[in-house]
Amino acid sequence: MITPTTIKHVVPAIVAAAFMLFSGAAQAEMKREWIDYSHGAKKLKAYLIHDDAQKGKRPAVLMLHAREGMTPNTQRLAEIWAKLGYVTFVADIFGYGEGILPKDVPEMSAQTKIFRSDRALARSRTQAGYDALAKLPMVDAGRIAAIGYCFGGDIGIEFGSTGAPLALNVSIHGSFDKYQPGWAKNVKGRFLILHGAEDVGYPLTVVNPVIDELRVSKIPFQFEVYSGATHGFSRPNTKDDERANEQSIASTARNLREVFGP
Repeated sequence: MITPTTIKHVVPAIVAAAFMLFSGAAQAEMKREWIDYSHGAKKLKAYLIHDDAQKGKRPAVLMLHAREGMTPNTQRLAEIWAKLGYVTFVADIFGYGEGILPKDVPEMSAQTKIFRSDRALARSRTQAGYDALAKLPMVDAGRIAAIGYCFGGDIGIEFGSTGAPLALNVSIHGSFDKYQPGWAKNVKGRFLILHGAEDVGYPLTVVNPVIDELRVSKIPFQFEVYSGATHGFSRPNTKDDERANEQSIASTARNLREVFGP
């Protein structure tokens, strides 16, 4: 028997379901493509993903990959930000355009060592990606954020120190290093640092100097520490990692909305 109470609960559910079906039908499939560009003589290949249903110029994310390079997992992470409506461009730091894709940890370490040993190269290689992204016709070059994972968080700091006009610079379980004193003086926009409290390789004692530099230079920032979470929580192995991953996505999404608008 259908009662007023039943109707009260069922009708809103039907309306919500219909809205979801309509919205899903109206949305275009995410467009995925590879973008060839270069850094001097180095051939590079970026992964680009965006919602083709959107028209006109829009905000963009310069994503900086972890030490694994341009893997399917890296591409999966890019989907998160593209589905929020941002043109997402995964910069090629190692040289995927020339077939460089580390197959194991020793090869990953060898690649990251190149850029940790040559900070000028790290900055200019990232600049090449930023320039390629900013030139895309659908991108509002005045509204670009960087999101770096692990090694990419380190690269994000180096690039931010150049004074690159980033609205937001996000580090997700960043593998931080030692930086030149005063590196934050030229930083534009705000920083968001999201870190696991149980990150053994990059403990909070390594993160603190980064925070201190931001404070001294009076750069707007937000620092979140996730209890129980380890390094690499964007590929979670524990319940604490899962919680950290969910909260880091939510915090990043909120900060993107704040700097770019709805």
